[in-house]
Parts: sequence; C-alpha cells; structure tokens
Amino acid sequence: MLTPTTFARRASMITALFLTASLSATVARAADWPQYRGPHSDQHTDEAVRTDWNQNPPKVLWKVPLGESFGSFAVKGDRAYVFMKDGEQESCVAFDAANGKEIWRIKAGRTIFPERQGGEGPRSTPTVDGDKVYLFGTFFQLTCLNAADGKIVWAHDLAKEFDGQTGTNGINPWGQAASPIVEGDLVILAGGGPNQTFMAFDKNTGKVAWKTGTEKVTHATPTPATIHGQRQVIFFVMSGLVSLNPKDGKELWRYNFPWNVSTAASPVVGGKDGDVVYCAAGYNVGAGAARISNDGGKWTAKELYRLKGNKNANHWSTPVHHDGYVYGLYGHNNRGTAPLECRDIETGEVKWSQEGFGTGGGLIVAGNTLIVQKDSGPITIIEPNPAGYKQLGEASPLQLKRGGKAWTMPVVANGRMYVRTDTEGACVEVAKQAAARAE
Repeated sequence: MLTPTTFARRASMITALFLTASLSATVARAADWPQYRGPHSDQHTDEAVRTDWNQNPPKVLWKVPLGESFGSFAVKGDRAYVFMKDGEQESCVAFDAANGKEIWRIKAGRTIFPERQGGEGPRSTPTVDGDKVYLFGTFFQLTCLNAADGKIVWAHDLAKEFDGQTGTNGINPWGQAASPIVEGDLVILAGGGPNQTFMAFDKNTGKVAWKTGTEKVTHATPTPATIHGQRQVIFFVMSGLVSLNPKDGKELWRYNFPWNVSTAASPVVGGKDGDVVYCAAGYNVGAGAARISNDGGKWTAKELYRLKGNKNANHWSTPVHHDGYVYGLYGHNNRGTAPLECRDIETGEVKWSQEGFGTGGGLIVAGNTLIVQKDSGPITIIEPNPAGYKQLGEASPLQLKRGGKAWTMPVVANGRMYVRTDTEGACVEVAKQAAARAE
C-alpha cells in the first residue's frame, strides 16, 4: 500500500520525468540549416524562436568580417559555412558555430571583380550533405569539399567541360547565382550547354549521372518538391518553369513564363493541396502561379493568374509560403521602402502590405514566426497571419555600412540565428531557452 509520502515521491518522480521528456522534445526541435532555403528547401524550419525581443533583445554571440558576397550561411552541427570573395578569388570558409573561429578556408575559383553595379563576389550558398560541402561558383565551377578539412574531393568546370553558359544575357555580368541541390545520391543544377543544360552528378564521385535539355539559365536556384506523390526538381529558366524527375532527368511538366534581364527568385510550392507553384521576376515581369495536375501519368500546369508589373515582382528575394499564403518583398530596386506583403498563393490577392522593408532582403519561417531581414539591415519578427500585419519585435545585430547591402535571408539553426551583410556576419542567440537562462 502506498503511503502519502511514497505517493508524493513517486508523483514527483513522474513529474520530473515528464518535464525532462518535454524539455528533450523542445531541444529535439532544434535543426540544421544545411543549404539555401533551409532543410526542406522551402525557407521553413520547425525550430521555434523566442519572440520577446523588445523586452529581452537577442544576444550577439559573435561577429566576423566577411568578403563581399550574397549567399547566406549554411549550418550543420557545430559548423557554419559561407561562400565569399577572397581577393580576386572566391573561398568557402568554415566557422565554429559556437564562437565564430575560422576552422578552414579553401579557394574555389575566380569571382566577379570588380563589379560596380550589383556588387562583387559569389552569389550562391554552400550545400552541406553528410561529410561533404558542395559549391556552385560565379563562373559555373562545381566543387565538392571534405567538410572536415575543406580539401577538394572532386570538381567540374562546367564552362570548359559542358559548354557552360557564362556568356548568357543576365548571367553576364552578374555571374552564376544558383546554389546546388542534393537529391538522394545526386547533385543537381543547371548551367550546361545544348542538350545538357540540366545536369546531375554522383555526389560522392562527381561522375555525370544524367544531362538533358536545351534552355538558357537564370539566377534562380531550383526547387525540389513533392507534388501528387512525385518527387521533382523545378527549375526557373528563361522560358519559364521546367520540372524534372530527379532520378533520370525526364521532364514532367513546364509552365511558360516571360523573362526579362534577370530572374533570381526561386519557384515557391504551396496551396491547400500543395500543388500550386508560384514564380516572380523583376524588370516589369511580375508574378504568376500554376496548378499542377497528374492525370494517369500526364502532367499539366494550368495557369491560375498572372500579375504584371514591378509592383507584383519579387526582384531577387524569394518569398516564403505559409498556410496557403505567400509572404514576400515586392517591387523593383526599391531599397529601404518596398513593402512586405501577404498574398493568397492561389489567387494572387493581396491580404496586407507593409512598407519599409526594401526589395533586397530575405525572409524565412521558424516555427510559427516570420523572420525578415530588411535590406537596410534590421531583423524583424512578425506573426504570419493573413488577417493583418503584426510585428512582434526587431533587432539590429549588424550595422550596415554606408552604401552596404543586406541582401540575404536570415538563417535559424540549433538555437541560433545567423545573419550577414556584404561585409560582416553575426551569430545571435534566439532559442526559447535563452530567455530562461538570462533570468
């Protein structure tokens, strides 16, 4: 028979075990951000961040100087990787994620230098998979590095080996900007010449697995997604969207969409059934969306809407989809003033618009919090709700230099947020447990 004292002790033990399990579950939500657009290539992470920034500003853990570039951080485990200008070359640098100390640095080819209009340095983000890091450089250099020490495992020069499109209008003078995609055992990208625009390489050996297509590439990173049970990789090329089966490169569907000068925003997949693909381009093109169908193996893309003009464009910042809505920075070259907007992905209807963000920043969703880096530098956290704009807090871990650029999305990984400008990077503590530790 349990005495009151024994019962109390056992109840206390059960409560302690429950709290420990709950804390473990909370910690388990922490996740890596190993590539451009995050763990799922959709700018989402399940990891939640605290939102009491106004009362308890997030602590800056470290800052480091960076060479000019426009890719975001890639974070896996205890390391954070960045691709940046290093003299007249471009280098991948591995930092200790806890303290910002440089672990290794490797040069991976020439970069844009000098370039007075868009800026110098590489535009892409490293992709970390297993024990390797993959880079896709300014002039179509594909490089596989050993994550432990940065040594080159294999490399391809697409310009020399596969008639790479270094002279394509739009790519020249701003350079190649897409980041590599890893799907299963393959590294997938675009950039080869006729009959080999789309390419897949064995991620371990660098051997060509397949190559296909004759398209002119843009700056957009391809989007891997599953639609109607079919895994696919969606490319945004000059003719529009082209979806391929990642296993063999066979075309599934395409959606014609006009192109003018430059395209940098990646395709966005969403909608209530996950079968709507949204795309947008600057230089007066605007935005559009198509519903993807599969009828007995026949794939089709039916246009839902097309909204022309710069007010409907995402210049080079890719929007994020959340619960049926697209949140994005709209306009063209409107630095510091362009609005953040919420739009219905299936109709294009604007639900709300808030000015003062600028066209060049970036945004993600962490847990149920929208995090936006303005192109003037500050980081704003917002409730992603179509009912109206609701700001939760704002912080400025980095001060933008005069004429500087903050043209990347923030990154959340393992309780920390990584942000950067064209000259500096910072790591900020944003875990929900951080508030409790500070008290």
